[in-house]
Amino acid sequence: MAAQMAVNSGASLWGPLKELWETVDGAVLRKQPEIFHLLDLQLKKHKANFLSLFKNPPKSAEQREKVRKASTEGIAIQGQQGSRLLPEQLLKEAFILSDLFDIGELAALELLLAGEQQQPHFPGLTRGLVAVLLYWDGKLCVAHSLRTLIQSRQGKTFTLDLSGELVALTTRFTDELMSQGLTKRILTLVSEISVTREFEKLQKERGLGNEKHRKEVSDLIKECRQALADSLFLWTCQSPLTKDDTLALIGYLETVTAQADGSLDSVNLALVMALLYCLDVSFIEQGTEDREDLLQALPLLTERQYVSAVHSRLMDGQTWKLPGLQAVCKLAWALTLRVLSQLPQGSALVEFTEADEVLADQALKGDVFLFMKEGVLGCESFAQEEFYIRRLHSLITDFLALMPMKVKQLRNRADEDARLVHMSLQMDSELPSSVRKDLDHLMILIGEFYSKDPFGLELGLEFWCPTESLQHTSLQGSYLGMALQRPPHKQVVLSKFVRQMGDLLPSTLYISYLRMLKGLANGPQCAHYCFTLLKTNGATHSDNIQGVSGSPVSWEHFFHSLMLYHENLRRDFPNPDAAQYRHPPLRGITQRELEGLTSFLQLLTTIITWSENARLALCEHPQWTPAVVMLGLLQCSVPPVLKAELLHCLAAFGKSPEIAASLWQSLEYTQILQTVRAPGQRQAAGIEVELNEIESSCEEYPLARGFCHLTSILVESGVPANLGAGLRVPGFQPYLNFLRDSVFLPFPTRAYRRPAEKWEVADAVLEVFHKLLRDYEPQPSDFVQEMVELQGEQLPADKPPGHSILFHLLNDSPMLALCLSLLEEGVRQLDTYAPFPGKKHLESAVLHCLCLLDLALQKEVMFMDFLRESQSSLLVSPLEQLLQGVSPQTRRADHIVNIARYLYHSSSNPEAAFQSAKILRHIANYPNIQNRLVGDFTHDQSVSDKLMAGFVECLDNEEAEEGTEKEDDSDPQKKASRIRHETQIHILNLLITSLELKTPNLALYLLGYEVKKPVSTTNLQDPGVLGCPRSCLHAILSLLRQGTEKRSGPVLTQQAPHLAELCYQVIYQLCACPDTSGPTMRYLRTSQDFLFSHLQHLPFILPNNQIAALSQMSWLMKTAAIELRVTSLNRQRSHTQRLVSLLLDDQPHTQHTDGESGMEEETRSVSGFLHFDTVSKVRRKLLSVLDAIDFSQDMPELLQLDFFERAQIEQVISNCEHVNEQGHTVCNVKLLHRVLVAEVNALQGMAAIGQRPLLMEEVTSILQQVVERNRVRRSLSAKRHALRSWRSLVETLLTACPSDLIPADDRQLIIRDLLLDLHDKVLSEDAAGELMPIVAGAVFTLTAHLSQSVLSEQQQGAGLEASSGFASIANSALHLILRKLLDFILCTGGGYQRLRAHLYGSLLYYLQIAQKPEEPDTLQTAGKAMWERLTAPEDGFSKLQRENLAIIESYGKSLMEVVCRDACDGHEISRMLALAVLDRILSIDRQNQWLLYVCNSGYLRSLVESLRQDDVALQSLLTPQPPLLKPLYIYESKMALLTRVAKTGQGAVELLRCGLVAQLIECQVFDMVPDSETHRVMRDPSGFIPSPLDRYRQILSPTLRLFQVILTSTTMNHQQGAAQVLQWLIVHADTIQALLRSQELSMGALQELSLLTGIISKTALPGVLEMGGEVNGAALLEFQGHINRFQHLCLSLLSRLAGSERERLLKQAEIAAPGESAERREEMEVAMQQVCANIMEYCQTLLLQSSAQAQFSICLFSPSGSEPAGRDGGRSDLSSTVPSMVYSRAPSLGLVLYLLKNSAADFFRFHQSHRQSLGKLQSLDQLPPEELKELCQGLVSGPGGVEKIPSVQRNLLAKRRLVQLINSRAKLLALCSYVIETCLFVLWRHLEYYLLHCTPTDPKDLLPGAGLFRSRLADDSFGGLQASGRRGLNLSRVSQQDLDLLKSDMAASFGEALQRKLLEVEGLYSQVRSRYTFIQALVRRIRGLLRQPKS
Repeated sequence: MAAQMAVNSGASLWGPLKELWETVDGAVLRKQPEIFHLLDLQLKKHKANFLSLFKNPPKSAEQREKVRKASTEGIAIQGQQGSRLLPEQLLKEAFILSDLFDIGELAALELLLAGEQQQPHFPGLTRGLVAVLLYWDGKLCVAHSLRTLIQSRQGKTFTLDLSGELVALTTRFTDELMSQGLTKRILTLVSEISVTREFEKLQKERGLGNEKHRKEVSDLIKECRQALADSLFLWTCQSPLTKDDTLALIGYLETVTAQADGSLDSVNLALVMALLYCLDVSFIEQGTEDREDLLQALPLLTERQYVSAVHSRLMDGQTWKLPGLQAVCKLAWALTLRVLSQLPQGSALVEFTEADEVLADQALKGDVFLFMKEGVLGCESFAQEEFYIRRLHSLITDFLALMPMKVKQLRNRADEDARLVHMSLQMDSELPSSVRKDLDHLMILIGEFYSKDPFGLELGLEFWCPTESLQHTSLQGSYLGMALQRPPHKQVVLSKFVRQMGDLLPSTLYISYLRMLKGLANGPQCAHYCFTLLKTNGATHSDNIQGVSGSPVSWEHFFHSLMLYHENLRRDFPNPDAAQYRHPPLRGITQRELEGLTSFLQLLTTIITWSENARLALCEHPQWTPAVVMLGLLQCSVPPVLKAELLHCLAAFGKSPEIAASLWQSLEYTQILQTVRAPGQRQAAGIEVELNEIESSCEEYPLARGFCHLTSILVESGVPANLGAGLRVPGFQPYLNFLRDSVFLPFPTRAYRRPAEKWEVADAVLEVFHKLLRDYEPQPSDFVQEMVELQGEQLPADKPPGHSILFHLLNDSPMLALCLSLLEEGVRQLDTYAPFPGKKHLESAVLHCLCLLDLALQKEVMFMDFLRESQSSLLVSPLEQLLQGVSPQTRRADHIVNIARYLYHSSSNPEAAFQSAKILRHIANYPNIQNRLVGDFTHDQSVSDKLMAGFVECLDNEEAEEGTEKEDDSDPQKKASRIRHETQIHILNLLITSLELKTPNLALYLLGYEVKKPVSTTNLQDPGVLGCPRSCLHAILSLLRQGTEKRSGPVLTQQAPHLAELCYQVIYQLCACPDTSGPTMRYLRTSQDFLFSHLQHLPFILPNNQIAALSQMSWLMKTAAIELRVTSLNRQRSHTQRLVSLLLDDQPHTQHTDGESGMEEETRSVSGFLHFDTVSKVRRKLLSVLDAIDFSQDMPELLQLDFFERAQIEQVISNCEHVNEQGHTVCNVKLLHRVLVAEVNALQGMAAIGQRPLLMEEVTSILQQVVERNRVRRSLSAKRHALRSWRSLVETLLTACPSDLIPADDRQLIIRDLLLDLHDKVLSEDAAGELMPIVAGAVFTLTAHLSQSVLSEQQQGAGLEASSGFASIANSALHLILRKLLDFILCTGGGYQRLRAHLYGSLLYYLQIAQKPEEPDTLQTAGKAMWERLTAPEDGFSKLQRENLAIIESYGKSLMEVVCRDACDGHEISRMLALAVLDRILSIDRQNQWLLYVCNSGYLRSLVESLRQDDVALQSLLTPQPPLLKPLYIYESKMALLTRVAKTGQGAVELLRCGLVAQLIECQVFDMVPDSETHRVMRDPSGFIPSPLDRYRQILSPTLRLFQVILTSTTMNHQQGAAQVLQWLIVHADTIQALLRSQELSMGALQELSLLTGIISKTALPGVLEMGGEVNGAALLEFQGHINRFQHLCLSLLSRLAGSERERLLKQAEIAAPGESAERREEMEVAMQQVCANIMEYCQTLLLQSSAQAQFSICLFSPSGSEPAGRDGGRSDLSSTVPSMVYSRAPSLGLVLYLLKNSAADFFRFHQSHRQSLGKLQSLDQLPPEELKELCQGLVSGPGGVEKIPSVQRNLLAKRRLVQLINSRAKLLALCSYVIETCLFVLWRHLEYYLLHCTPTDPKDLLPGAGLFRSRLADDSFGGLQASGRRGLNLSRVSQQDLDLLKSDMAASFGEALQRKLLEVEGLYSQVRSRYTFIQALVRRIRGLLRQPKS
């Protein structure tokens, strides 16, 4: 060490030794097989520590020098680089510590450094004080390890059932230690180490801290000594010591002294027992299989020197310091010699064995039995060690069995002495001095020894040899293997001893004999034998002629004497008024008789306590009537001590419920406690007087305690309601008043001769209160004042006692005040850590107080509810408010703080801590109290630290163990462990409850957050850093941390599943709450690496507690989801990356691969073929977590009932259900049990009594069923929770994490795996339906992400034509997913419609994958020849689409049926999605299979007919108040589907046949156009709900669109469709005309108009009406009028849009929404162009329909060439140029020309921008970032939205935007070119007519009052009414002047420039279309017309 001299910061005197002890403990006591090799290593490493036990490393000058320089030069520390400078102060302390313990300076320094590190675990101590604890703890670890190693040896006394190799290892190791002188070293250490000496040294150097520290140090030192002594004891139990060691042990015992009370201390007791085991040969009789080997190893038999050395040492005359101890050793040696002399090997030792008699005599002279009773039994630790008890038992029984002559001598001697005593009494002389009491002592020893039986061994059975008459199977003695087997010799001898001693018993031994019997009757079987003995003793003498029965030890004799006493005393029963009552004459009972009576009563109490048969037999004995006699005696004047014994005896009788009931009545009758005052009686009598006058003056209270005990036993079996009826108000109230007012309330102020008795009284009375309150359930009847008639007057009846106690606790009553002050006193006493008289009873009283408070808090809610309902006048306050009151002692509100301080004492008082935690948890539910509590807890810093330390200590407790609910608490250690565990549970629940309340709350304080400042400013640190104390959060984390570094995972999840689940929940809550989230996640991430270290151990598999395992995983996954989201948002990539790869990787991790690939092969059955190299892969963590969630759930079968009615039982069960803390609905089994038992008890009649057992059996089966149901509910709930958490984790991984963390190809494979596994699980036969909705949700998200991922991969231009199919995921995988999805849809059957909504959503996303993305229209495609397009290879999209369709069709009708049914009715969302699915499938279904099904099965008709029902709902949508928009969405979905159907000719015809148009004609909603002005005010502020006008447009547009599609599709039956649509137009003509006239041309209005004009242009034609069937003339005329009006309106609309309003509208749009101007303008332009195109098409159609030649066609435009604006193109005032009568006149041809010009100009503008955008698209990568940003701006909402988008995303968005731009430009180009063509045609037609065929007229011919122009709007087909006159009329209207003007205007406008432009348009655009030279021809013709010379 000197060479390297690095300091071990874990302290070589503590850290390594702690590890050693943990290893030994794990290997030997916890039997963990995997530790064996570690143990071997540790033992080799620490061998020196064992050999030089407790030797410290020596000091050395070199070390001293090195430490001295540490402050200047620094010192190296193991595991840290470089050297560290240490402060001067630390070095000073190191030198002090080095001198104090005499250890090396470096070792001292290490201890201090370790102390500094461990300081947070010891709040309130400095590092020096902690170092002292660590020093002794290190020593203790060595001692414990030694003891445990020795205990594991194989030997003669016990075995630990360990593996052979382990035992061989420890035996070899310990043998080696022993051979190196371990015994002498231990003996030296035990004598050297003493607490007082160590304390003196520590005191000098200020090495002792507060009381707790002193207690801990002294405990450690004591435990060290004890462990060393135990090591020796355990060694001798198993194998003998050598000669020298035995002599050394004897030498040590010679010097031992006793404690003050004469008993040995526990260390010396262990060494005495070690010697007794050295001399033990009793195992020889037991005849075990290894007996021969053991005999060979026994030096008593094999070594002569051993025997002679021990013999001479024990025989030499010198006396020891404790002669009694010497006597014990001599007796043991004498018995050993006696046994040896009986063995064959003993013949060689005859010279020694003959001395046994002498030795025994010497032992008896040394009062051996007296010392055994006082010195050995008097030691506290004696009863705690089973093998001490067994050894002493064998010592006593061997003496009785092996030395019968000695026993006989003792008896004779006793008889002799009795005679002498008798004589001297008669002669009144001195008692003889030679009287010895050996037999007396022996009997009393036997009585004392067997009366305590902590291990339930019932060793006393050896004294009872059953006679033949007693052959009864249940009562066989311990050695009776078979009924008639002879009992062993020893048992016969012992039982003879018991019987013979009782014969002719001298009076001096009477009491001792009774005491011996009392000891031997301890135990169920012993009590029975003893009862029989006393019965038979009396029976043999019953026929005696004398009146007095024979044997004085028999029931007969006892009860006879008792009755005589009673007779005697009753004669002078005093008058209660007589004064002498207070000084009763003790006539008739002498002191000796009193002792005899007491002994007899104690014996009786013992027997009847254990044996119920004895209890009933004695109580019902007609002559003895013990209960009556005893109650009689209680009324007589006998000493209180005797009365107390009588009460205890009655209490033992009261254990049987049948006796208890009669005891109550007898008790009331005898008025032991006076409950009825006789009239005229001046003062009270009975027990109350005795308490206040006799006991108080004696300052002893046995009677009061006895009475409390009796009451406590009796109330267990219930209080009779009619107690005392007839004489007083019946009930328990007087007893309760006495206990409360006379016993409990005055107890602190009374005087006590024995200080401990104060607490005994409190304990006894509080126990009664506790039982009464525990069994009380508030009932409504308790709050109704009932009356009782008593001697003719009405008196209020008493309430149940529990009611009264609860009432007192819910008021500021003296009782509550006393309970609270008792709690304060208790915690004050415990804080001293010093023993004081009555400590045990004080602790018990405190526990009862805490239980009372806890019960009151539990029951107060019901109590107060009933109180409120009853409207009673009682006043109560909630207990949690009373607890905030001010304490009279401290003048502070510290009651709750006092209760919480019990947590600080959890190590010594686990139960009090448990109750305290329970109370705090109740109080924590009240938010208003929490706030005050935080103040109270933090008010005083020292108290605050203690409280925090208390909570932390409870959580840190290593002894806590999760037990099953109610396992037997016989093993106190197990019970304590379970209670400690429950305390932890309560504390965690307290934290969970508090965290849900507003800040500041208790949880934040306990978890170490800021409560005085904002919580989010907290900076969490490791304990000890920056003075941060160890908080509950640290405790929780360290609980969870254990085992995370090993492969087995966190230990807590296995050992205490429920606790672990709550720990994870607390951490989740901290991460989820916005205030605490930041600090917590930072701390967990940086200091703990919490999530990674726990997630890597998922999934947790607990076969026997699946529910807890699922909950643990749920909370952990939810926390992980939050962490992923937070780290992604904060761009902490490395953190996110680590977690993502941990959860998703399928490559084995390097740190440890869990060999799961074997398991993998089976689980991957379906998707296995998709993986080609599964061998090297492991299952993804997320999938293995999914595997751990079992989707199947065993449901309890239905109840099979014979007696109860099933429906009623189900009703009762549902009435008993409530929602528990975890939020599960469960049935309260206790309540149900009460209800059912009450029902059974209510049955009357003989039949019911006979069937009662069967009924109770059925009740049990119902309860079991309900328990099972509760379990199933909890299990389902846990599975749901786990699945939800899993889903949220998956969704977070896919959505919140940066997409580039998971490459696209991996991403798709991951989603594929997740989808396939999810489907496999949910589609298995036994999957629980309750889990389906969550799975469906997850499937939806996953499919959405799959679709997104595939699409984005394609957009980035990944290989679309890749051979595997599509993107990274193979087509086969996609098909598999589709199949599973469809299976899932089908397996949901008729129910689960909402669930199917998710699945339809998934299906839509899935089908979207195969949808071709929008491609830019480059205007070149049309150039390809038709043939090229037909023969092009099928691309990936259409291939996938074709295969998808094949799969969908393979499901046939069943799938169609489900989707169609969902589309027609059910929940709105599912309907919309089902409609969308239908729409989608119809769009890809080229074969029209689905269309045929929809048409033929009637679903289509049903959909069409449902439009009428929608009408009403839609009308309500147009009210100003925004209603629910559901009907609108459904309507839109329906219309979308119908439009899809109409896109095929067949579908459109089918729709017409179903009467679609007829249905729509009847809808009135179309006529309800909202008034745009009034509704401007009613805008929805969020902007989500559209204005009424917009809503109207949303209703109208789909209809118009549908009509348009129908008109386009129905080519064959065009006229029929057109006629129907025209009818619709005419029916709703007013609305339509209003729309066409509308002044407000907003975006929506324009789109509406574009649709409307499109329909009108196809329907409002002269020829349509004929097709509409038979219409009579009048109607025809009306229709004709409507059509004319439509034409007018269209033309006037054209004049507005082409001319006047166009620019204004575009400007207006820009002003309205400047942000979206570009896009808005684009849409407006498209809409306007569309309207113009439609109207021009209409004009063209009208012209063509009227006639083929120009001269007969109608004219639509007037012959005026003036344009609607100035020529310069600067728009002058628009309205002035176009006359205001524009509506009534036909527009001029100038308008057409104007439109033509504008369109041509627009065309070039659009063409330019189209080319630019195409260029940008081709060079997207080279675009500057600003331009990219600008492009994205339109697609990203919110300011700064573009900044946050990653660059890859940004490119995709820009690309999408460019494609949009290109395509909208392409559309505009198409429209422009169409408008140009139609304008040219219309222009040409009109010019041809006007210039060639029109005959002008002069102005004078004009008719007065007629319009200037009247267009000719008809043709011959309208019937020849006007045919003849009309042409002439019209011709007479156009003057020559007009025509000339027209020609010159036209010629001027239609100039060269325009013509060139038009031809260029054709060159640029129309060539690729089919109309090749149309424009050219028309231009040429018009030019020709205009150049014609004037005619």
